[in-house]
Amino acid sequence: MKLILIVLFAVLVVIVAKARFLSFRAQAPADYASTGPAFSLQKHLNGEILSEGLIYGPNGKMSNSFVARMVGEWNGNTGTLTEEFTYSNGKQMTRKWYLTMGTGNTFTATADDIVGEGRGVISGATVKLTYRIILPEDAGGHTLDVTDWMYLTENGVIMNRSEMRKFGLKVAELIATMRPAPQVASVHLSRANGHDAEARPLQ
Repeated sequence: MKLILIVLFAVLVVIVAKARFLSFRAQAPADYASTGPAFSLQKHLNGEILSEGLIYGPNGKMSNSFVARMVGEWNGNTGTLTEEFTYSNGKQMTRKWYLTMGTGNTFTATADDIVGEGRGVISGATVKLTYRIILPEDAGGHTLDVTDWMYLTENGVIMNRSEMRKFGLKVAELIATMRPAPQVASVHLSRANGHDAEARPLQ
């Protein structure tokens, strides 16, 4: 009996150590301090942003996908990020983040479905944001602990990975891309009025 308890304890220690040192949660902002390009909330979460993402359930299988349009607006050290989601199951959802830059490379984030304040750290090409989110009633109404990482790439695309936990257990994971929307301008054509009838995205 004692041997069984020792084995079970050893297995538990291995599981805890793996979760702490060899998993998504093991990374820290300091790990990315020397990476680039430098992430700036005011620059890279500003204007119109298009996003596509996948959501995975606790069994590792994709459970949903979405497309989103985001609009960031800043006034000095405070800003908003409005998100409009359309999910593959037909559901639509809107969230508006309120962002406030703090001391150093820190910031806070609030929204209607967030408990208290989310706390973020900018480090090199990355942003880490932790918060507690309340799911809609039709999704169970649970409160989940979220760890959200954003990684800025050389071409300006942001890779987003989020992990959601309940009572310390992973219940969902999100992977998404966020990229600036193509700029739209009028294209000059040799017509009577000198311009195309419609605006086209510049390639």
